[in-house]
Amino acid sequence: MKKISETISAPCHAGFLQFDVQLGEPEANLAVVRAGLLRLAPAGPGIIVLPELWSCGFAYEHLPHFALRTVEVLEEMQRLAGQYGIYLTGSLPEEVLSEVGSDIYNTLYIVGPDGVAGSIRKQQLFAPMAEDQHFSAGDNPLPVATGLGLVGGLVCYDLRFPELAKAQAGAGAGLLVISAQWPEARREQWRTLAMARAIENQIFVVACNRCGVTGKTGFGGHSLVIGPDGAVLAEGGAGEEAAWVGIDPARMQELRQRFNTVGPAPYRFADQDKIVELEDLAALTARYRAVGRKVVFTNGCFDILHQGHVTYLEQARREGDCLVVGVNSDASVRALGKGDDRPVNHEQSRARILASLGCVDHVVIFGEETPHRLITTLKPEVLVKGGDWPVARIVGAPEVLAAGGRVLSIPLVENYSTTSLIKKIRRVN
Repeated sequence: MKKISETISAPCHAGFLQFDVQLGEPEANLAVVRAGLLRLAPAGPGIIVLPELWSCGFAYEHLPHFALRTVEVLEEMQRLAGQYGIYLTGSLPEEVLSEVGSDIYNTLYIVGPDGVAGSIRKQQLFAPMAEDQHFSAGDNPLPVATGLGLVGGLVCYDLRFPELAKAQAGAGAGLLVISAQWPEARREQWRTLAMARAIENQIFVVACNRCGVTGKTGFGGHSLVIGPDGAVLAEGGAGEEAAWVGIDPARMQELRQRFNTVGPAPYRFADQDKIVELEDLAALTARYRAVGRKVVFTNGCFDILHQGHVTYLEQARREGDCLVVGVNSDASVRALGKGDDRPVNHEQSRARILASLGCVDHVVIFGEETPHRLITTLKPEVLVKGGDWPVARIVGAPEVLAAGGRVLSIPLVENYSTTSLIKKIRRVN
């Protein structure tokens, strides 16, 4: 199959294999997939979607073991994809090793006859099932280039967050696949949200949900193939079922030509409004807290913004749901002893540049030597400092920890600092 970078441009087929995932039994689950494909006899081009964690289920105690086996599972998926001339997709545990340990992701793999075309990690972890205690969250979901065109993906709980589908549709995906273990108790939400993702993005959706029971939880089945207008093209029931239906991109293109809800993406935000006074900011963060958002706070001079600053701020933002940046006033910078010629940029300019960053939600200027008053007033759930600061030396750490929050020290990018930039500018001049 030839890989392309455009949205789906030719008629193809799409479907699902809905089955009862056996906990910790990859051989049994693979056998079900093989038998299901044999009965369905799909002939490519097309794609079949499998349930979430279809090889092993949520076998938390043995996730590292099953993650190691994902390589051989993917090899079998490739073999089956080649046998039928199709793509197979569904989520599997993925382990990523680092110098300090490892992270396990719930990862949607899209596999064709030539191997893994790409993968998309689950973005939103479902805390009531303790997913956040066993998996790491993915980031930056991008559609995957396949021989069918660009395919976007969501994993179960991601379905409740429309921006994830919107971003992938806006990047050109013409098909959205969803791999899930959605409970029977919320079956109607499953159907409604899957249809909503199709309608609002004018995109084909194939959503595969498992059926059966694990422990006390029954799963809802009712897997779906949905057209870009929200019409249900195929739907499973409560048991093990499969579907394989034709999809024609001409339906999608005709709909988008009449009116387009995918392409328009105007920027209607006034970033200047992110700069707020402490009193107003305290009220804003209280509202965020009331709806369950975690506030992250960090601070600095940010005199000449550079790559090190931006990388650090992005990392800080990922620690919660809202990033507040405290910026030293001009007088505060001078009091820190950085030199008579500092700051190079005045406080309003520094705040305005920070406010233009997508990872920054609010900026507040403070005149004290430390941000202690800001921290004790805002009571952030997460306090972040850049560099090699030990937690014991971070201003505000005792108060944040006493309130049950977290304090982190994020290493800065090496060889980037405002002082070194100023020295370089002076040498050039």
